[in-house]
Amino acid sequence: MHDDRRRFSRIPFDAQTMLQQDGWCVAAQLIDISLRGLLVMQPESWDPARAQTPFIAIIELSEGSQIRMEVTLAHAEENLLGFQCEHIDLDSISHLRRLVALNLGDETMLERELAALL
Repeated sequence: MHDDRRRFSRIPFDAQTMLQQDGWCVAAQLIDISLRGLLVMQPESWDPARAQTPFIAIIELSEGSQIRMEVTLAHAEENLLGFQCEHIDLDSISHLRRLVALNLGDETMLERELAALL
């Protein structure tokens, strides 16, 4: 199996982040984000049984906008939860693209990562 996780730059980012699933919602500390997903500290109220169902991750941005992703749990280790993005809307991908571009400072690398997504 080909491991493509390294093809996406992980951007350290601190923003208010919520994980939602059905009627359940919990705040999570964001560690980093990429075009492919996000890494958070495991919330105290985490129930591993929830891992089988997709989540909505909501990352609040400073200008009042947000990034919303449908994510699935990809890995859980050492109090960290790694989520893979399964779906993201157009507004959210625009915000995420701008965030990654500002942090990478390399338009060529950004375009290569976007191409890898498609």
